[in-house]
Amino acid sequence: MSVSIKEVMNTSPVMPVMVINQIDQAVPLARALVEGGLKVLEITLRTPVALEAIRRIKAEVPGAIVGAGTIINIETLNNAIAAGAEFIVSPGVTDSLIAAAIASGVPILPGVATSSEVMRLLEKGITAMKFFPAEAAGGIPMLKSFGGPLPQVTFCPTGGVNPKNAPEYLALSNVACVGGSWMAPADLVDAGDWAEITRRAAEAAALKN
Repeated sequence: MSVSIKEVMNTSPVMPVMVINQIDQAVPLARALVEGGLKVLEITLRTPVALEAIRRIKAEVPGAIVGAGTIINIETLNNAIAAGAEFIVSPGVTDSLIAAAIASGVPILPGVATSSEVMRLLEKGITAMKFFPAEAAGGIPMLKSFGGPLPQVTFCPTGGVNPKNAPEYLALSNVACVGGSWMAPADLVDAGDWAEITRRAAEAAALKN
Protein backbone atom coordinates (compact mmCIF):
# COMPACT_ATOMS: atom_id res chain seq x y z
CA MET A 1 0.00 0.00 0.00
CA SER A 2 1.47 3.31 -1.03
CA VAL A 3 1.55 6.31 1.26
CA SER A 4 1.56 10.01 0.50
CA ILE A 5 4.39 12.24 1.65
CA LYS A 6 1.97 14.04 3.98
CA GLU A 7 1.06 10.69 5.58
CA VAL A 8 4.77 9.94 5.97
CA MET A 9 5.36 13.28 7.68
CA ASN A 10 2.37 12.95 9.98
CA THR A 11 3.07 9.40 11.15
CA SER A 12 5.71 10.32 13.75
CA PRO A 13 7.04 13.64 15.07
CA VAL A 14 10.62 12.52 14.41
CA MET A 15 11.98 10.80 11.32
CA PRO A 16 15.16 8.87 12.14
CA VAL A 17 17.94 9.58 9.67
CA MET A 18 19.87 6.33 9.56
CA VAL A 19 23.44 5.81 8.35
CA ILE A 20 23.97 2.04 8.26
CA ASN A 21 27.55 0.85 7.96
CA GLN A 22 27.10 -2.86 8.71
CA ILE A 23 24.29 -4.74 7.03
CA ASP A 24 23.71 -6.98 10.06
CA GLN A 25 22.79 -3.86 12.06
CA ALA A 26 19.98 -2.79 9.71
CA VAL A 27 17.10 -5.00 10.87
CA PRO A 28 17.71 -4.87 14.64
CA LEU A 29 18.16 -1.09 14.45
CA ALA A 30 14.94 -0.67 12.51
CA ARG A 31 13.08 -2.97 14.91
CA ALA A 32 14.33 -0.96 17.89
CA LEU A 33 13.14 2.31 16.37
CA VAL A 34 9.75 0.95 15.32
CA GLU A 35 9.25 -0.63 18.76
CA GLY A 36 9.86 2.80 20.26
CA GLY A 37 7.15 4.31 18.08
CA LEU A 38 9.14 5.71 15.16
CA LYS A 39 7.81 3.87 12.12
CA VAL A 40 9.08 6.17 9.36
CA LEU A 41 12.74 5.43 8.64
CA GLU A 42 15.03 7.31 6.28
CA ILE A 43 17.97 5.17 5.18
CA THR A 44 20.63 7.47 3.77
CA LEU A 45 22.43 6.27 0.66
CA ARG A 46 25.83 7.16 2.10
CA THR A 47 27.16 3.65 2.63
CA PRO A 48 27.69 0.62 0.36
CA VAL A 49 25.06 -1.42 2.24
CA ALA A 50 22.28 1.17 2.25
CA LEU A 51 20.25 -0.29 -0.61
CA GLU A 52 20.44 -3.79 0.82
CA ALA A 53 19.42 -2.36 4.19
CA ILE A 54 16.27 -0.94 2.61
CA ARG A 55 15.44 -4.34 1.11
CA ARG A 56 15.97 -6.23 4.36
CA ILE A 57 14.08 -3.79 6.57
CA LYS A 58 11.11 -3.82 4.21
CA ALA A 59 11.09 -7.61 4.22
CA GLU A 60 11.72 -8.21 7.92
CA VAL A 61 10.37 -5.28 9.96
CA PRO A 62 6.56 -5.16 10.01
CA GLY A 63 5.11 -1.69 10.39
CA ALA A 64 8.18 0.15 9.11
CA ILE A 65 7.74 2.77 6.40
CA VAL A 66 11.12 2.70 4.69
CA GLY A 67 12.46 5.60 2.67
CA ALA A 68 15.77 6.51 1.07
CA GLY A 69 17.71 9.67 1.78
CA THR A 70 20.63 11.43 0.10
CA ILE A 71 18.92 11.14 -3.28
CA ILE A 72 21.04 13.52 -5.36
CA ASN A 73 20.47 12.47 -8.97
CA ILE A 74 18.42 10.19 -11.20
CA GLU A 75 20.76 7.24 -10.65
CA THR A 76 20.33 7.27 -6.87
CA LEU A 77 16.59 7.82 -7.34
CA ASN A 78 16.26 4.77 -9.58
CA ASN A 79 18.43 2.64 -7.29
CA ALA A 80 16.33 3.57 -4.27
CA ILE A 81 13.07 2.81 -6.05
CA ALA A 82 14.43 -0.53 -7.27
CA ALA A 83 15.36 -1.39 -3.67
CA GLY A 84 11.78 -0.76 -2.62
CA ALA A 85 11.96 2.68 -1.02
CA GLU A 86 8.45 3.88 -0.17
CA PHE A 87 9.49 7.53 -0.24
CA ILE A 88 12.61 9.47 -1.11
CA VAL A 89 14.37 12.42 0.50
CA SER A 90 16.83 14.77 -1.20
CA PRO A 91 19.18 17.34 0.33
CA GLY A 92 18.40 19.79 -2.48
CA VAL A 93 16.56 20.09 -5.77
CA THR A 94 17.35 20.01 -9.46
CA ASP A 95 14.82 20.21 -12.27
CA SER A 96 15.80 16.80 -13.65
CA LEU A 97 15.59 15.06 -10.28
CA ILE A 98 12.19 16.54 -9.42
CA ALA A 99 10.82 15.68 -12.87
CA ALA A 100 12.03 12.09 -12.56
CA ALA A 101 10.67 11.78 -9.03
CA ILE A 102 7.25 13.07 -10.03
CA ALA A 103 7.20 10.74 -13.04
CA SER A 104 8.08 7.76 -10.82
CA GLY A 105 5.06 8.29 -8.60
CA VAL A 106 7.13 7.67 -5.46
CA PRO A 107 6.54 10.36 -2.82
CA ILE A 108 9.42 12.80 -2.53
CA LEU A 109 10.50 15.12 0.27
CA PRO A 110 12.84 17.54 -1.51
CA GLY A 111 15.32 19.69 0.38
CA VAL A 112 15.17 23.49 0.34
CA ALA A 113 16.99 26.29 2.15
CA THR A 114 15.67 29.44 0.45
CA SER A 115 12.33 30.99 -0.50
CA SER A 116 13.23 30.79 -4.19
CA GLU A 117 13.67 27.01 -3.94
CA VAL A 118 10.34 26.76 -2.14
CA MET A 119 8.63 28.76 -4.88
CA ARG A 120 10.14 26.60 -7.63
CA LEU A 121 8.70 23.50 -5.99
CA LEU A 122 5.32 25.13 -5.47
CA GLU A 123 5.17 25.72 -9.21
CA LYS A 124 5.46 21.93 -9.64
CA GLY A 125 2.68 21.24 -7.17
CA ILE A 126 4.93 20.19 -4.30
CA THR A 127 3.90 21.52 -0.88
CA ALA A 128 5.84 19.20 1.48
CA MET A 129 9.56 19.93 1.79
CA LYS A 130 12.62 19.15 3.86
CA PHE A 131 14.26 22.28 5.33
CA PHE A 132 17.97 21.51 5.19
CA PRO A 133 20.42 22.19 6.72
CA ALA A 134 17.94 23.52 9.25
CA GLU A 135 20.12 25.14 11.89
CA ALA A 136 22.76 26.39 9.45
CA ALA A 137 20.08 27.81 7.11
CA GLY A 138 18.38 29.94 9.75
CA GLY A 139 16.54 27.46 11.93
CA ILE A 140 13.30 28.40 13.64
CA PRO A 141 13.40 32.12 12.70
CA MET A 142 13.75 31.17 9.02
CA LEU A 143 10.79 28.79 9.17
CA LYS A 144 8.69 31.48 10.85
CA SER A 145 9.67 33.84 8.03
CA PHE A 146 8.63 31.26 5.41
CA GLY A 147 5.26 30.90 7.13
CA GLY A 148 4.09 34.41 6.28
CA PRO A 149 4.31 34.50 2.47
CA LEU A 150 4.33 30.70 1.99
CA PRO A 151 1.73 29.32 4.42
CA GLN A 152 0.75 26.43 2.15
CA VAL A 153 4.12 24.67 2.66
CA THR A 154 4.74 22.03 5.32
CA PHE A 155 8.33 21.34 6.37
CA CYS A 156 10.47 18.63 7.91
CA PRO A 157 13.53 20.43 9.31
CA THR A 158 16.68 18.30 9.33
CA GLY A 159 20.26 19.15 10.17
CA GLY A 160 21.24 20.29 13.63
CA VAL A 161 17.92 19.23 15.14
CA ASN A 162 18.33 17.59 18.55
CA PRO A 163 16.24 16.67 21.62
CA LYS A 164 16.60 20.18 23.05
CA ASN A 165 15.44 22.20 20.04
CA ALA A 166 13.11 19.62 18.45
CA PRO A 167 10.09 20.70 20.56
CA GLU A 168 10.54 24.31 19.40
CA TYR A 169 10.57 23.21 15.77
CA LEU A 170 7.55 20.96 16.26
CA ALA A 171 5.61 23.83 17.84
CA LEU A 172 5.68 25.74 14.53
CA SER A 173 2.46 25.60 12.53
CA ASN A 174 4.33 24.83 9.29
CA VAL A 175 6.37 21.93 10.70
CA ALA A 176 4.91 18.41 10.59
CA CYS A 177 7.95 16.49 11.78
CA VAL A 178 11.71 16.80 12.20
CA GLY A 179 14.57 14.60 11.04
CA GLY A 180 17.42 13.56 13.27
CA SER A 181 19.85 10.84 14.25
CA TRP A 182 20.15 11.29 18.02
CA MET A 183 17.97 8.26 18.77
CA ALA A 184 20.53 5.92 17.26
CA PRO A 185 24.07 7.35 17.50
CA ALA A 186 26.89 5.26 16.08
CA ASP A 187 28.22 4.18 19.48
CA LEU A 188 24.88 2.66 20.51
CA VAL A 189 24.44 0.98 17.13
CA ASP A 190 27.95 -0.48 17.22
CA ALA A 191 27.38 -1.71 20.77
CA GLY A 192 24.07 -3.28 19.76
CA ASP A 193 22.29 -1.46 22.58
CA TRP A 194 18.88 -1.82 20.99
CA ALA A 195 17.07 -1.32 24.30
CA GLU A 196 18.55 2.16 24.75
CA ILE A 197 17.74 3.03 21.14
CA THR A 198 14.15 1.93 21.72
CA ARG A 199 14.00 4.09 24.86
CA ARG A 200 15.31 7.12 22.97
CA ALA A 201 12.89 6.44 20.12
CA ALA A 202 9.99 6.36 22.58
CA GLU A 203 11.07 9.73 24.01
CA ALA A 204 11.24 11.15 20.48
CA ALA A 205 7.85 9.70 19.57
CA ALA A 206 6.33 11.48 22.58
CA LEU A 207 7.60 14.93 21.58
CA LYS A 208 4.30 15.81 19.91
CA ASN A 209 0.71 14.84 20.68
